[in-house]
Amino acid sequence: MLSKIYTALIHYPVLGRDGKIITTAVTNLDIHDIARSSRTYNVKKYYVVTHLPAQKDIVTRVLGYWTEGFGKKYNPSRSEALSIVELKSYIEEVIDEIEKEEGEKPIIMFTSAKRRSNTITFEEGRKIVLSTERPILLLFGTGWGMPKELEDICDYSLEPLRSKSDFNHLSVRAAVAIVLDRLIGESGFDDSSVVKSTADILEN
Repeated sequence: MLSKIYTALIHYPVLGRDGKIITTAVTNLDIHDIARSSRTYNVKKYYVVTHLPAQKDIVTRVLGYWTEGFGKKYNPSRSEALSIVELKSYIEEVIDEIEKEEGEKPIIMFTSAKRRSNTITFEEGRKIVLSTERPILLLFGTGWGMPKELEDICDYSLEPLRSKSDFNHLSVRAAVAIVLDRLIGESGFDDSSVVKSTADILEN
């Protein structure tokens, strides 16, 4: 169950301020910090998705330094976290690789500041994560959110992190850490009440 969880940070396609599809820049902090959060919660792989050669080169150089170069010896913990990072050009490649690895397509969830018809609470999402035998892919967007074409491939939209706040502008690094904690928390405990209604969620 918890051994088949994947995260992906989408840099393309995402929305710009004007609602048009753009490509956002990869940041060093996002590579490092999301890798650290993902590894802490035993995520199997963290994908950085960007199609621009210059941006892909940045990711490749960062990963090379920390997993093969001096950084591997200098900070083994950082090296271990970054060892689960993989670079892909498009989300379709991510889904195809997970399906090939696990033998079935993942359940795809994404976070959003808006409620949609397929929005579920974090409690409902956690029930799915802790009980399903299928792999789980958690998508995180950059820029001003993900376009409809990406939303349409997702099975569920997770409720906003701070739906009642008058300010909702978390960094994606913070959002990933919060989402992973809400969905996974301290794994390995036995709480049958958490998973008893999962079948109802999956059927709806």
